[in-house]
Amino acid sequence: MRILMLSQFFRPVIGGEERMVETMSVELARRGHEVAIATLKTADQPPYEAYEGVRVYRIASAAQRVRGLYSDHERPHAPPVPDPLIVRNLIEVIRRERPDVMHGHNWLVNSALPLKRRLGIPLVLSLHDYGLVCPTRRFVHGGKPCRGPGIVKCVACASEHYGWLMGTPVTLTARAMRPATLSSVDMFLPVSRAVLRRTGLAEMDAPWEIVPNFLSDQPPPDTRTAPAGLPPDGFSLFVGDLTRDKGIDVLLDAYGGLTGVPPLVLIGRPLSDRCSRPLENVVVLGPRPHPEVTAAWQRCGLGVIPSITEESFGLVALEAMAAGRPVIGAGHGGLADVVAHGETGLLVKPGDVDALRDALRLLLCDPHLRARMGQAARERVKRFMPAAVMPQLEQVYRRVTGRGESPYESLPSRLRAIRGRT
Repeated sequence: MRILMLSQFFRPVIGGEERMVETMSVELARRGHEVAIATLKTADQPPYEAYEGVRVYRIASAAQRVRGLYSDHERPHAPPVPDPLIVRNLIEVIRRERPDVMHGHNWLVNSALPLKRRLGIPLVLSLHDYGLVCPTRRFVHGGKPCRGPGIVKCVACASEHYGWLMGTPVTLTARAMRPATLSSVDMFLPVSRAVLRRTGLAEMDAPWEIVPNFLSDQPPPDTRTAPAGLPPDGFSLFVGDLTRDKGIDVLLDAYGGLTGVPPLVLIGRPLSDRCSRPLENVVVLGPRPHPEVTAAWQRCGLGVIPSITEESFGLVALEAMAAGRPVIGAGHGGLADVVAHGETGLLVKPGDVDALRDALRLLLCDPHLRARMGQAARERVKRFMPAAVMPQLEQVYRRVTGRGESPYESLPSRLRAIRGRT
């Protein structure tokens, strides 16, 4: 099958979602599919390259030409409405690739909606976050889980997240695009029950199937070189942005009440003021390349994910479990799909310092329990590997395409007609 992935970012711009798109694309190519990725061009990246059997097209957008539009210039995201230059460039990619199905992953899909309606190419959309109903995609308001979207608070959150210039237009256009998305997407693929519930897909009577994130089953990167400054094996490990909504304040308060335990290691962008000064029994390493993060998982005693807000999935939990490490996490959001409480780790009440401290003390002081849970974690993670997830994804593709039948009998003429109008 010929598959066109639509992802606003791709390596070298890397985050959890981008790594998932990369892993999914490479695994599909290994299974014999023809896979291409359309992504936004950033910095000095080439317009085309082949990567691990996948063809990568880097395309320009009109929005990127507007100075001062983005608060983070390293991640000039796709707009929440069709971008005319992206649409034009996608036409060229489709002409070359002739995909049987398009698979969107974020707002780049908005520029594919007009083409989907005109060309009839089936479209599926993975929901890696809460972006269908939340303009910041995090479902966070005031550092706490949001109780539901609303114009005023969505504008406030979006202005803080994207910059004052973008807050109102992003919120309004994202809301305005929702009906078109709901009517054009043939299958929504939320990555967890939390995403399904928070986005309200079932209530919207939209087609959906939960397809979880997964890890590659290829040999891990070289883990012999650990991050500089890593303490001896057995430490507790947190990986992610060091922010309040990720639970960093709760974690530091909980760890500060423990004595005689291995140090806590924090890997991620130090966005909290508390992490900018020395902390007792805490090592702040800052962001590290993924191979170094993998090496840290191999050397830690346990992973901890104390997010105040609901993680849409929790890919770092899978990485810890794949290394045979138990996970202590907040008992809500997508983490509840990944971590089996009392079996592969412990789930605690979000924001509860005492509960988190008790869970840490229990596992840190009982090596046999850690080992047993770590082994169970290594077994559970098998359900989040390509052998389990890829057949489910391929079945979705077959369903929306009519068992792989191509929609291209009259595609050239339709493409010429669209190109003449853009």
